[in-house]
Amino acid sequence: MLTLLQAIYALCALSLGLYTAGQALLLWRYWRTRGAESAAPPLVDFPQVTVQLPLYNEAAVAGRLIDAVAAFDYPRDKLLIQALDDSNDLTAQLAARKLAELEARGFQTQHIRRTHRDGYKAGALAEGLRRCDSEYVAIFDADFLPPPDFLLRTLPHLLADPEIGIVQSRWSHLNADENSLTRAQRLSIDTHFVVEQAARNRSGWLIPFNGTGGVWRRSCLEAAGGWSADTLTEDLDLSYRAQLAGWRSKFLPDVEAPGEIPPQLAAYKQQQARWATGNTQCLLKLARPILTSNLRASQKIMAVQHLCQYLPQPLMLLMLLLTPPLLLAQGLADLSLAPLGIIGLAPPLMYVASQTQLRPCRGALRALTAFPALLFIGTGISLSNSLAVASALLGIETPFRRTPKFERDWKGSRYALSNGLTLWLELALMFYALWAAALAWELQRELCPYLLIYALSLATVCAWSLRESWIVRHARPQLARHKSASISENV
Repeated sequence: MLTLLQAIYALCALSLGLYTAGQALLLWRYWRTRGAESAAPPLVDFPQVTVQLPLYNEAAVAGRLIDAVAAFDYPRDKLLIQALDDSNDLTAQLAARKLAELEARGFQTQHIRRTHRDGYKAGALAEGLRRCDSEYVAIFDADFLPPPDFLLRTLPHLLADPEIGIVQSRWSHLNADENSLTRAQRLSIDTHFVVEQAARNRSGWLIPFNGTGGVWRRSCLEAAGGWSADTLTEDLDLSYRAQLAGWRSKFLPDVEAPGEIPPQLAAYKQQQARWATGNTQCLLKLARPILTSNLRASQKIMAVQHLCQYLPQPLMLLMLLLTPPLLLAQGLADLSLAPLGIIGLAPPLMYVASQTQLRPCRGALRALTAFPALLFIGTGISLSNSLAVASALLGIETPFRRTPKFERDWKGSRYALSNGLTLWLELALMFYALWAAALAWELQRELCPYLLIYALSLATVCAWSLRESWIVRHARPQLARHKSASISENV
């Protein structure tokens, strides 16, 4: 039994090392290819474009999104605005009023209401596509505010190269400085776009469509099989299928699409759990087609590496669970984690690279102060994400749970989430990590920092979650008494 536990522990460590080596390769490719972007010609032809706005109970932000799209620098007779509205709250009335105002000003609009939510966001996007005949389709989630020149800066790439099927912009942030959680997320999101997406695209590797802030060529979308709801990350699924079908994806780091970052930990956990489930579902669905395709070896390896991005958390969790029994059996004495510590420098260096690219020295240093919060929160939600990964691996059907958007302070919002059973499991795991740290102090002290980081991370998430639960519990009676707020005034 001891040998089996040691083998599992070593296999987890090796897998983590291989994944982190992929991150180091991304950092190296980013550094080698920096400055390789090519400018597109100016837009001289204005094709028909449909802008799809998938909405589901987005009353706090739907109006400002519709206004932002209406402000596009683009001929009104060439622009169709689709509100794909599955809402069952005030959002439908707000969207209807906004679209009516735009029609009175000469805009083409469609307010598409479904009597069901079949396929969730993927189903709504597919329904919208059936209702239009545009060759180019832009997509924006409800919490985004695209700039007026968005189409002018993205469409030229599609028009100039018929092999490009997808253009993806870089996310920027509307509320990055709202609290410690949003600052931590900014660091993570910036690194994904500035380093990872750029390195993958410049190296000719597959890149994901991030679900919003991008433009699709309709013929590419249809050739890839269209939107599918058999994973919770329909954007990743379709973009990989499109690239497997021979289409190219273009990432534009200089074109920003500002969006809202979840300011509530419960909302962030729900978002990450959905992404963890969806990514793992895509891994199960696409790994074989990728590995048996005509892609280059490096394209195959880095595509699968990306689809595995949520697996490190259950691997780390399993190592934590194995640590006490192995310590008691003196089974860790011969297992060195030193190589992991060295290669583990790659992710922090990626954060540094992203911030120095985006900001001057002082601004980069300020942004990097969020790294401890990112470390503690990212480690602290590993149980939630691991359960999400496990549900995908076991084939358990999981509903699409939207990330709530708030626009203003989430504390007084009807969309604020409450914590579930996972909180109590995280509390139990925190005490388990503390026990493991106490054992390590007696038996193998070099493991103490790793175990204490885990315990402190879980304590941080638990304390944060309990505080949020208290806020939501006390804010909702007040919200019920003053039930309307600015949203109902706008309807």
